[in-house]
Amino acid sequence: MISVTDLADFFVEVADTLVDEFDVVDFLDNLTAKAAAVSGAAAVGLVLSDHRGRVRFMAASNESGKMLELLQLQNDEGPCLECLTSGVPVINADLAHAADRWPNFAPRALEAGFQSVHAFPMRLRNQVIGALNLFGSEDSRFEDDESRVVQALADVATIAILQERHIIQAETLTEQLQGALNSRIVIEQAKGALAQADGISTSDAFDLLRSRARSTRQRLVDVAQDVLAGLETRP
Repeated sequence: MISVTDLADFFVEVADTLVDEFDVVDFLDNLTAKAAAVSGAAAVGLVLSDHRGRVRFMAASNESGKMLELLQLQNDEGPCLECLTSGVPVINADLAHAADRWPNFAPRALEAGFQSVHAFPMRLRNQVIGALNLFGSEDSRFEDDESRVVQALADVATIAILQERHIIQAETLTEQLQGALNSRIVIEQAKGALAQADGISTSDAFDLLRSRARSTRQRLVDVAQDVLAGLETRP
């Protein structure tokens, strides 16, 4: 069941992104968290296609979402890749009956405790730049109007990303997406290093990075770089 309150909050946040110092990585992490809250999904993941057409993990609502996205990329199959390639949403896919469709991904997702999946393309007109994936621990199903709402979230998020940089030519889009992907690599490195150094979970480490970024009004990637530099100098 779609939450109207959480949906309204998300659109307010999208409006707030159309200002200076827009942080793409932070925005996409917020998108996955809001998509989970709006839809009731147990995990949400997001992938983007880079300038060479390679699909890369970009954001997730939790570690399970990240694991499921990486599982698809490693096996070169799954709802996100199918959705991104075709530009058509994957709706109400029952993982218990998807072994023929995704022989490697479906059994592993079931073992991890997930029963259903929905995937929505991040698109502007005919251009698909990524996919938003919602995983359920139960065999959850979306009605047509609910599917349209989640697709609208993906569409509005895509427009926000493109408008932020006033993208006109494909070269500018490529540069921004690649920059976002590179930022994610640095953030993941800092998250793992901080978790290991302080003996905390990667989720807690990410929360610390995000809190510091917001309190100091810095980009997540800049905070991540500072953290990595600081850890290197620890005795």
